Amino acid sequence: MFTKKFWLTFVLVFVVLEATNYFFYMYLLDPLWKDPEVAKAFRPEEEMFSKMWMGYILDLIWSFFFTFFFAKGFENKGVWEGVRFGIYIGLFYFLVVSYGNYIVFPIPYKATLYPFLCGFAQSIILGVVAALLYKPKVQSEET
Repeated sequence: MFTKKFWLTFVLVFVVLEATNYFFYMYLLDPLWKDPEVAKAFRPEEEMFSKMWMGYILDLIWSFFFTFFFAKGFENKGVWEGVRFGIYIGLFYFLVVSYGNYIVFPIPYKATLYPFLCGFAQSIILGVVAALLYKPKVQSEET
């Protein structure tokens, strides 16, 4: 299972994850994070960025397991397999984390819904990336 295709897919999933993280969380959701009602629930920006190296390690781990789970269930059904996988992961991970945070942190509902929607879209994009890249060689059956 740990073929060159797997490792290539893992690396590209990580790169696309980081690019979409930047777009969604640093650009699209930036006004949300600056909302005083939301900002009070988070560390000061300088302190948060000093710990960002941990986020990259977590993203590496997340990307590995995203690719690993995709490869374990790979059915070679094309892009729609990636979309379906992205939907599953989006609901399993982003829905649970976003709404779990809403229970624990004193944040307004929009600080739950918008990150969930962005993460859900992100997981579908990553599923498509995985489906396009992960196509292991078909092994011939020996009789």
